[in-house]
Amino acid sequence: MKLIIGIGGVTNGGKTTLTNRLLRTLPNCCVVHQDDFFKKPDQIEVGEDGFRQWDVITAMDMEAMINTVKGWQENPVKFARSHGVSLSPEAELSDSEEGIHFLIVEGFLIYNYKPLLDVYDKCFYISIPYEECKRRRSTRTYTVPDPPGLFDGHVWPMYLKHRKEMESNSDRIEYLDGMSSKEDMYNQVYETIQNALLNNL
Repeated sequence: MKLIIGIGGVTNGGKTTLTNRLLRTLPNCCVVHQDDFFKKPDQIEVGEDGFRQWDVITAMDMEAMINTVKGWQENPVKFARSHGVSLSPEAELSDSEEGIHFLIVEGFLIYNYKPLLDVYDKCFYISIPYEECKRRRSTRTYTVPDPPGLFDGHVWPMYLKHRKEMESNSDRIEYLDGMSSKEDMYNQVYETIQNALLNNL
């Protein structure tokens, strides 16, 4: 059985922390990080707001991302091996899809690209309030540092725009409170995944 889980949400909401915890506890689990598909800085357009448009879908090579997801769908065992993921003994012994295989697709715009919407078995979205998001973002160090005014002038307005778009695209998303404890958020997601497995057996 194969299960694809989407972990989306606002910047600095806790997506990667939750994803890493799930990776440690779910068997035969691989991950595709949307951040790995950003285009090179010189390919990112400067918008009317004067900022490079990092927070839009065209800043990423989404075709490459969906092809990566398809690669997992075609052969999760081969995908796991090529990405250095430990497999359970039954999956390791066979090249088939024995056992349960998980793929987590993690990113801030994973529900804003229609070809990806149909692949998810479970969709989660983490949100946090403006002030907390701005505070967390200010403590992070990025490869390309945030220029002054980026959060208010670009990041937050793009988040609001894309969240509205996402909400009109899909009604299957389970919303998570990013202000709750990491443990509570993990437990909520883990329980939902376990219930989905029971319903699919």
